[in-house]
Amino acid sequence: MITPKPVEGDYHPNSGYYIDGVPEGDLVQMLQEQKQEVLDIYGPLGEERSLYRYGEGKWSLKELLGHLMDTERIAAYRLMCIARGDRTPLPRHPELFVNGTQFDRRPFAELLEEYRIVREATVALVRGLTQEELSRAGTVNEVRNTAAATAYFILGHTLHHLNVVRERYLPSLALL
Repeated sequence: MITPKPVEGDYHPNSGYYIDGVPEGDLVQMLQEQKQEVLDIYGPLGEERSLYRYGEGKWSLKELLGHLMDTERIAAYRLMCIARGDRTPLPRHPELFVNGTQFDRRPFAELLEEYRIVREATVALVRGLTQEELSRAGTVNEVRNTAAATAYFILGHTLHHLNVVRERYLPSLALL
């Protein structure tokens, strides 16, 4: 089912950067395809390469994957609240989660499996929503936000970080 791409006023202005990069389409299909893309990029890395950082103070590939999971969990919760008609204002997403744990200590295969599960949960949530539910709006970070915009944000946020992986991590890893 094609879900119209959100327009300005359906999301926080800071989310536009992420949403703009995603084409209009079937949210479930795009979420599933992107899940496979993440697994295809990350899968071959292995434990040692998953610890790679392209610069001083930059996240390792494991930490970046952890950031994707944490952000998706928060966004999926918001999506569910909005789609179900909960009008409770939702707070800003704190940027402390990667620093609040140690993704590098965890086995890489375990993180990959967890990512797969998180994304499958998001797919199941979105698959069960009607267009009416996706068009519902709530308040996130003091701004009107639709459920559909939140789904597009999940896709765009992941796309942004996949582009960083392709541009800044993978070329250096190919030289190792």
